[in-house]
Order: sequence, then C-alpha cells, then structure tokens
Amino acid sequence: MTVAEALTQGSACLRGERREAEWLLSHVLDWSRANLFTHAKQFLTTDQQARYEALLMRRIQGEPLAYLLGRWEFWSLELNVGPAVLIPRPETELLVELALARIPTGTSQAVADLGTGSGAVALAVAGERPACRVTATDCCPAALAIAETNARHLGLTNVEFLVGDWCTPLAERRFHLILANPPYVASNDPHLNDLRFEPEIALTAGPDGLAAIRRIAATACDYLYPGGTLLLEHGYDQGASVRHLLTGLHYDGLETLPDLEGRERVTLGKAALR
Repeated sequence: MTVAEALTQGSACLRGERREAEWLLSHVLDWSRANLFTHAKQFLTTDQQARYEALLMRRIQGEPLAYLLGRWEFWSLELNVGPAVLIPRPETELLVELALARIPTGTSQAVADLGTGSGAVALAVAGERPACRVTATDCCPAALAIAETNARHLGLTNVEFLVGDWCTPLAERRFHLILANPPYVASNDPHLNDLRFEPEIALTAGPDGLAAIRRIAATACDYLYPGGTLLLEHGYDQGASVRHLLTGLHYDGLETLPDLEGRERVTLGKAALR
C-alpha cells in the first residue's frame, strides 16, 4: 500500500475525515504532513501499515485523536498527553488570556494552577510571564509526571509541581493569582459517554457539577494575598451559580467573562482586603 492509498483508505474509514487520517499516518511514519504529499507513491512497510490500521480502528471506536498521537496543541505549545490527563480544550485558553491580563509584563507574581493535568494552563502562563513563579498542583501523580515532562521539553524552569488535592499542597504560601479549570460536568450528564476515554476524575464533580468548585472556592481565599484573584473556569450555564457561591464566601469584585461565542465560561473573585 502506498502513502496515497493509505490516506484514501483512512479517509474512507473515518467517514471523510482526511485530515485525521493524515495526522495518524504522519505519526506512524514520523513525517510532517507535507511529506505525505511529496512522497505519496512511497510504499508502507508491513509494520507501518499494521500500526496505521490499528490506530484507525481505535479512532473509529471513539478514542480521542490526541491520545492516539500522544500530543496536542494548546496556546501554540505542543504538549504530551495521555489517558491520565484531560485533553486541553481551546475554550480553556480564555482562562490563560484572563490570567495574563492581570499580570503586567515583566512583573514577578506568584501564580497557582490547581488541578493542572497536562500542565497546559500553568505552562502557558509560565512561558508568557517568565518572571513569575508558577506552582501547579494535581492529586494524580501520573498527571504530574506528564506535566513535568512537558515543562522539561519546553525548557520552562519557573514552574513547580506539587502532588495533592487542590490547595492542600500549597502549605502556607500566598499567591497573587489562583487559577483552576476543575471538573464541572454533572455526574449524570448524558454527554459523558462521548468523553469515556478521558479521566472521569477530571470531568465530573457531583450531581450539579459544582462540588470541586465549592471546595476550591472555600479554601483558595486562605492562599491569596489580600486583593488577590481567583479565576475559575466552569460550564456555560453555571455562571450564576458560581457567582452566588463566591458571594456567600465573601469574595469581592465578582465578574463572569464570556467566551468568543458569548457563553459565560470564567468567573473571578478577589480576596477581601484585610
């Protein structure tokens, strides 16, 4: 089978998703996608064809492309990913944008990213604000191992990784900014089947999807400097509930920011000045 024939077969198997077929074949051959076209008549080895067809079958069965490739792009960073971590979503880039808007270029601030997973948010902030000290926590050692690998590959040395649940490993530290993209899907949400390959612990948070946000909000103020900011990503229909929660915990300056489609996705609150 030639490269061209493999792409035709793959596109048919994936119901016309030719670009996915290209990514998978590029991964198997360790080529750029451009090479697929300049070497379209080259024959695959038996091993290459078998590996490619195995990946196609896994994709047909619903396994995310990111896990099959072992990497995914976020904020122009290429990150290693795997089943231990949630696949970084484009909508989470809003969390990074809002964080950077609150850190003037060249300033040194302490930033914490809770439940870091692959390290996507922490590493994006660390790369854009190299003078900052970023601390990333996660309760899953396997997830932290992936995040640490990503930091090494990106050459980022201003990030520290701590194992533990949300704020617990932060000890007595204080931060100017605490970020979190916690699980916020309700445990009975019918769409969870579409996400069955991703770690449930990173997706669901109780019957209303707010259990993790409640825990973070209840403790984060103890780790913020007075006037420091908590930024929480949440579901598009949870903005009012998160604002109500933060109001009850006496956060100031509450604001919910929309994504590019106008959906409420990130809510912030400030630790009271005292």
